[in-house]
Amino acid sequence: MSRIGRKPITVPAGVEVKVDDANVVTVKGPKGTLTQAIHPNMTIEVTGTEINVTRPNDEKENRALHGLSRTLVANMVEGVVKGYEKKLEVNGVGYRVAKEGKKLVMNLGYSHPVVMAEIDGVTFETPDQNTILVKGIDKQLVGQVAAQVREKRPPEPYKGKGIKYADEHIRRKAGKTGK
Repeated sequence: MSRIGRKPITVPAGVEVKVDDANVVTVKGPKGTLTQAIHPNMTIEVTGTEINVTRPNDEKENRALHGLSRTLVANMVEGVVKGYEKKLEVNGVGYRVAKEGKKLVMNLGYSHPVVMAEIDGVTFETPDQNTILVKGIDKQLVGQVAAQVREKRPPEPYKGKGIKYADEHIRRKAGKTGK
């Protein structure tokens, strides 16, 4: 039995969970509303302040989907209550970021500034010119947008210049050796 799949999900006060016939879970909370279609093999039961995800049998596909389905629902509940955040750091001489309205403007050593617009459900914050905070209620979307920002100038191994996650460690390489 899946250890993760067996765990019940506690629903905090102020959060409303609905499951319709097509296994589409809708979670409504103080920060917003999220909707996710869960695989039809999984059974989702909402009882009071708990959500349980069960599987019909021990076939390989159902075992794989059990923990996944439970985690997707748990991430939705946590997202509408707390939200998610990814912190990115910009390293490099002359590299800086700024927020102009709903756009993130990044000077990353190119001949032009790189501009990214906010999308629905994700916001950018720049506490200083070397830090980007990507915030939202959908964990997958926040991670995807953070990866797209990092993709604009990934960190390089010689000087460590580029955009990296705050908790990421860049493996450094030695440069050329002189004669």
